Amino acid sequence: MNRKLIPACLLFAGFISCNTSNSPVNTITVTNDSSVSLNDKPVIINRQALANIPQENRFPLVTTSTGDTIAAQLDDTDRDGKWDQLFFVADFKPEEERKFQLSWADAPIKLNPRSHIRFGVRQTMDSHVEPAISDTFYADQLPGVIGYQHYQTDGPTWENDKAGFRLYLDGRNSIDVFGKKVSYITSDSIGIGKDGHTENNYSDMKDWGTDILAVGNSVGIGGVSLLIKDSLARLGVTEQDSLNNVDTTIFNIVSNGPVHSLMEFDYRGWKALNRNYHATMNTSIWPGMYAFQNTVGLQNLTGDETLVIGLVNSNTTRPLKEIFINDKWVALLTHDQQSVNKTWWLGLALILPKEDYLGYMEAPKQGKLSTTFLAKLKVKNNQPVTYYAVAAWELSNEQFKDEAYFTDYVHNLTEQLAAGLKITVN
Repeated sequence: MNRKLIPACLLFAGFISCNTSNSPVNTITVTNDSSVSLNDKPVIINRQALANIPQENRFPLVTTSTGDTIAAQLDDTDRDGKWDQLFFVADFKPEEERKFQLSWADAPIKLNPRSHIRFGVRQTMDSHVEPAISDTFYADQLPGVIGYQHYQTDGPTWENDKAGFRLYLDGRNSIDVFGKKVSYITSDSIGIGKDGHTENNYSDMKDWGTDILAVGNSVGIGGVSLLIKDSLARLGVTEQDSLNNVDTTIFNIVSNGPVHSLMEFDYRGWKALNRNYHATMNTSIWPGMYAFQNTVGLQNLTGDETLVIGLVNSNTTRPLKEIFINDKWVALLTHDQQSVNKTWWLGLALILPKEDYLGYMEAPKQGKLSTTFLAKLKVKNNQPVTYYAVAAWELSNEQFKDEAYFTDYVHNLTEQLAAGLKITVN
């Protein structure tokens, strides 16, 4: 493994500035083009749209028309060392127009973050877990081979004020769920024992919540694989394997701010049915939703492949529901007492682009990719596909015990995600 520790600049991602002397000001006008109320709707403004950007290192300060400060951040999405977008979230009534002021300041003040990525690595069996922003994982480094788990929580954890998720970066590439009972950020200390080593201390109920998904040999909720003709090909391996089917997996935290957390997975040399693919996955989360966004891209496709996205069904016998919500999105969902040990009600859903949707299938009950529904999506070389994965737990909101409430939530969330904003900058 090769990993980078967190530089000091990233430690200030949850800060904004209050000293705005001699700072130019932009007025940002944002209009909700839809008839839907929007909660924590992302407002994204490209750098090119902003005038009078200070040359020196300054911090964005966004305020409302009433003078309230809104948490904002600058994202360097292409990782070229220069930020390329301003990101904040705001609420909008149907067809409402709101104005925001953007100024630039030189001294940050602390905010309570509402999104976060935690990635902890230990380099050897005897070393302690240290926070990192990147790592390279090779095919022969599976935990069962080297004799220890090198990643805190088996891989990166990402969360907002509603839910938490983690990806098993140790070769399995499944996506698990942390059910949250609290709104504050919790993931920095989860998965570290008193000795500083990696430890599964999240399967028992804690004040913040617990691990709630029974993943097994599925790819969890939102995990990725391929259907090649009629054969399933898993991205990665299971705990029983001794060699990964991906030569090199490169992980990077792209942005880790108070309202937007973004990371990148780069899978190079994915060996699947005597083929060699290159896959990328960009995963992001922002406040207010029991969900995250995933964008998947593939190279070296030959034309007979279908992208499949997992929705684990190991703890439910109920049928999958398919709902065509609008002209842009389709939702697949289950609702049952399908948490670990079938203790709690848990709603799971995938929100998928209608233009790429090809229906769904069910994987076998046994095997390297099993016990899961699989959404089928069109996929072409270098044409990324974006979808959303949802996990809603009854101890996060007791109304999620009710299937109709969960279904309505997924429907409303999808309508909000589909809603457009008109943004002008003066």
